[in-house]
Amino acid sequence: MKQVKFYLLSQLGSDDLSAAEAMACELAAQAWRSGKRVLIACETEQQALNIDEALWAREPDSFVPHNLAGEFTQYATPIEICWQNKRNAQRRDFLISLQTNLPDYINTFTQIIDFVPIDEKEKVHARERYKQYRQLGWQLVTEQA
Repeated sequence: MKQVKFYLLSQLGSDDLSAAEAMACELAAQAWRSGKRVLIACETEQQALNIDEALWAREPDSFVPHNLAGEFTQYATPIEICWQNKRNAQRRDFLISLQTNLPDYINTFTQIIDFVPIDEKEKVHARERYKQYRQLGWQLVTEQA
């Protein structure tokens, strides 16, 4: 069954990354360590660049192999960072979505991670996505971050 896990965020984040962006990096790292292939779908190219930078800035012993959509790599990396209208077609095990609206390719996944930010304006968008997933028949799970 297709499942979406919404993480309920309880903080705002740092100067560099929002709480959702920071958690997306950590969840992608955990997934990679367990052998999964992940797509991180960002709202904008700038957000994708921020995620890319955050993954590069990790300690050497916690490096996470990744690439931005459109970058040429000799071998497929386990984590791809994309943004609207810019995505490679490689198969991934699950999607970490940072987008305001549902990506049009969600049906190629059986597992999606989404976030409910602490900011009230952003919560409205998260609630709308939750409703849309429910209408599409996805199993919905929430977890406190």
